[in-house]
Amino acid sequence: MKGSHLFLCLFSMSCWVDLTPTAGNKILHFGACRVSMSMTEIRAGFTAIKANIQARDPIRSLSILSHPHSLHKVNSSDRCCMTHHLFKFYVDKVFKHCKTEDSYVNRKISSIANSFLSMKRKLGQCHEQNQCVCGQESTEKFKQILANYEGLNVTSAAMKSLGELDILLDWMEKS
Repeated sequence: MKGSHLFLCLFSMSCWVDLTPTAGNKILHFGACRVSMSMTEIRAGFTAIKANIQARDPIRSLSILSHPHSLHKVNSSDRCCMTHHLFKFYVDKVFKHCKTEDSYVNRKISSIANSFLSMKRKLGQCHEQNQCVCGQESTEKFKQILANYEGLNVTSAAMKSLGELDILLDWMEKS
């Protein structure tokens, strides 16, 4: 009996610690999923390289994440699924093709990528526990994002997606 109380206490503490934001971290809610993320750190890293990355974007008339298939129009029940897809997209497709000749920029990109990898894992666990269900809306919007991305060459698409990171961060913080 004492062992089960100890286990329950330790389990509760680990869940509490997992959801307690550390300095600069924010708890973000995506449907049934709640994850802690250092938005301040990611924004600071992105702000430091934003002008450099956006200057590398040769096609300013097209957006990967924006209108008409805006993230801001994703309904609340599909936010978890869309966020999971987007973290996977950025980790698997975008960051691996964002290399520059500037080591400072590359370090910032690597730092942001590591934060996204951590979030991808956390959201993946939530997704696997069926707390994150994909609806038709999120599936269609994500297909459009992929089509926008795949319509460009790999390097241009990756740099454009990285340059639009503030769109994604704004959307996540409004959840």
